[in-house]
Amino acid sequence: MTTLTLQSPLDMHLHLRQDAMLKAVAPLTAETFAGAVIMPNLVPPVDSLERLQWYKKEILAATGRDDFEPYMTLFFRSYTREELEAAKPHIIGIKLYPAGITTNSEGGVSQIDQAEPTIRLMEELGIPLMIHGESNGFVMDRETEFLSIYQRLAERFPRLKIIMEHITTAGALALLNQFENLHATVTVQHLIITLDDVAGGMLDPHLFCKPIAKRPEDRTALAHAAVSAHPKLSLGTDSAPHPQHKKECCGCAAGVFTAPIALQLLAGLFEENDALDKLQAFVSDNAQRIYGVKPPAKTVTLEKKPFTIPASYGDVVPMWAGRTIPWSVTSVE
Repeated sequence: MTTLTLQSPLDMHLHLRQDAMLKAVAPLTAETFAGAVIMPNLVPPVDSLERLQWYKKEILAATGRDDFEPYMTLFFRSYTREELEAAKPHIIGIKLYPAGITTNSEGGVSQIDQAEPTIRLMEELGIPLMIHGESNGFVMDRETEFLSIYQRLAERFPRLKIIMEHITTAGALALLNQFENLHATVTVQHLIITLDDVAGGMLDPHLFCKPIAKRPEDRTALAHAAVSAHPKLSLGTDSAPHPQHKKECCGCAAGVFTAPIALQLLAGLFEENDALDKLQAFVSDNAQRIYGVKPPAKTVTLEKKPFTIPASYGDVVPMWAGRTIPWSVTSVE
C-alpha cells in the first residue's frame, strides 16, 4: 500500500472563529497540522495586542495540544510605531481586508493610500503584510482588478514582505513571479474546483467562497505551480466554518470548510500529477522558509486507502461531504 509521510504540515491561512465554533473546529486542524496562521476577522476584530493575546489563549485552550502553534495576525488599521513594536514579537503579520469584501471585513481599508503610513512602518520593522486581494467590481474580475494594487505596493515598498492571500487566477501567479517581495497562498478548493462546480449545475453552497472559484485555465495554472513546489507558494486552506443553516439558506455565507480533509485531498491531487515528492514543500517547507518559522515537530502519515468524508463535523458541512476519496490519514505522531 502506498504511504506518504509529511513533517509538520502548516496551514498559512485559517479561520477558527470564536466561542462554540472555535471549540468545535480548532481541534480538527490541530490534529494534523503543526501550526496555522490565524485570521483576525472576528467581531470585534483582533486589532490590539490585548485582544490578540486573549484570542491565542482561547485557541490553545480549544486545541489542548502542545504540538500545535497558532501564528497570530492583527487586523489592519492605522497603527503607531509603538503599537507595532509591542506587537511584533507576538504576530506573524498583519492582515489587510478591503472594506466589506468578505466575512466580517466591514472595518477594512477603503482607500489604500490611507493605509500607506502604517505599511511603511511595517516595512521598516519587518512585519509581513497579508492581503485579501479583491476589488468591489464584478465578482469574477475582482482579483484581476486588484493586481495593480499588489504591483504598486511591491514597487513602493520593496523591503516589505507581501503575501497575496488565496490567489485564484493565472494572472496572480504571473505577478507573483515578477516581484521578489511577493509571496502567495492558495487553497485546496482553488486547486481542484472551478466555478462550474459551484454553480454549473445545482448550486452547491458548500463550495461557495470568496474569492469565488474561477475558470479551468486558472485552476490548471495554480495546480501546476503547487505540484511543481513553486518556492513562493504555500498552502493556506482559508478553511472557513459556518453553521449548516448559514450555508444552506438565502444569503449563503462565503466559506469552504476543508480543515480536516485538506491533506487527504492534496495527496490525491499531487499523486494524480506524479508529484507526491513535492507535497512536503507545498504544505510546510516553503512556508517555514518564507516566514522564518520553526513549527512543532509532528509526523503525519497518509495511506492510499479510501476515506469517506463525513456528512458533517458537528454543525459544519465540509467540502465534498459524503464523497469517498482515495487517501486517508492513518497516524499522527
